[in-house]
Amino acid sequence: MPSLAKPVQKVIKSKRIESIDLLRGTVMIIMALDHVRDYFHKDAFLYDPTDLSKTGVILFFTRFITHYCAPVFVFLAGISAYLYGTKKTRKELSFFLFTRGVWLVFAEMFIVTLEVSFNPTFPFFNFQVIWAIGISMIVLSGLVYLSRRVILLIGILLIAGHNLLDGVHFPGTGLSSIIWSFLHEPGSFTVGHITLAIYYPVLPWIGIIATGYYFGGFYRSDFNEEERKGRLIFLGAGAIALFIFLKVWNIYGDSLHWSVQHNAIYSLLSFLKVTKYPPSLQYVLITLGPALIFLALAEKPLNSFTAKIAVFGRVPMFYYLAHRLLIHLLALPATELCGFKWTDMMMLPTKVNSVTGLQGYGFNLFIVYLVWIALIFMLYPFCKWFDRYKRAHVGKQWWLSYL
Repeated sequence: MPSLAKPVQKVIKSKRIESIDLLRGTVMIIMALDHVRDYFHKDAFLYDPTDLSKTGVILFFTRFITHYCAPVFVFLAGISAYLYGTKKTRKELSFFLFTRGVWLVFAEMFIVTLEVSFNPTFPFFNFQVIWAIGISMIVLSGLVYLSRRVILLIGILLIAGHNLLDGVHFPGTGLSSIIWSFLHEPGSFTVGHITLAIYYPVLPWIGIIATGYYFGGFYRSDFNEEERKGRLIFLGAGAIALFIFLKVWNIYGDSLHWSVQHNAIYSLLSFLKVTKYPPSLQYVLITLGPALIFLALAEKPLNSFTAKIAVFGRVPMFYYLAHRLLIHLLALPATELCGFKWTDMMMLPTKVNSVTGLQGYGFNLFIVYLVWIALIFMLYPFCKWFDRYKRAHVGKQWWLSYL
């Protein structure tokens, strides 16, 4: 058994792996599109954009493309945890993952919630992707003492097996229902005067981060680059093929079965519709499969365009907090343009379009895309500045590892 005073694995090259930064930056840019849609689209929260009886093709894909964000982000967090551990002892890695997980849970509950609502009374707490990553890191802080193969087995069992629990329910609003919601079944609960909106049950997300941790071993300095690319492409294509097989026959892995619709394009939409809350096996396959292929194909020098995208991938938490705040700030003058008061966008409950007085607020998808593009251009110089600051002070200021 290796000593706890030794690094988890052989130390890899100190320079960053640009393909990972590029993939993370890509999904983070895409993620902002969904959050802009939340605050600016006229039909946001009036119906599910993947509801085939109401949605349009462009709106469906506007939502579908953002499905890639959360699983890729969590998966890459697992890879990054492994890479961090190559330069630390297991004890140091475990401590970092635990404390960073606690920080992320705190950030979700009190910083992100405030940015989303502009309501300092905190009448609700949203448990979304940042919380899920935080809890997953806390669990991973214990798993790192196991072998990589055991961690991979746990990850696969959670990803592939959690759908077996779809028929298990704990009705009501008691403690058992809340705990089960945190683990597997999304729900909303009122505790006193506070609403707990649990969108990201953690079991499958723990599986995704654990699987990502195993894949981190592919990026050891002694791992052959061509072999890594080959494995990523093979496994990515295999995941897509398994998704198609399971979906065609509606066998397992998602409660949403596809069916023939009134035309071919809507039949395709039905085929692509998957369950995100919690992420079904089919959801994970169709999102992480292409991501693995992307990682393989992205292993080449960055050009002037991809280098800019990678900037966002190097400052993920800074970007996340900044884009949440900026979107809400931009929504304030947008309310005035729609004939409402900017103060109507303050002190919000959980959903913009459910606010009394904001019925009828919003814009078409063209405006949503314009706001999204403008948002990215506005954020870029700030992210570039922080990226430079972070790289210049890495190892000197401990708190930078938490952003």
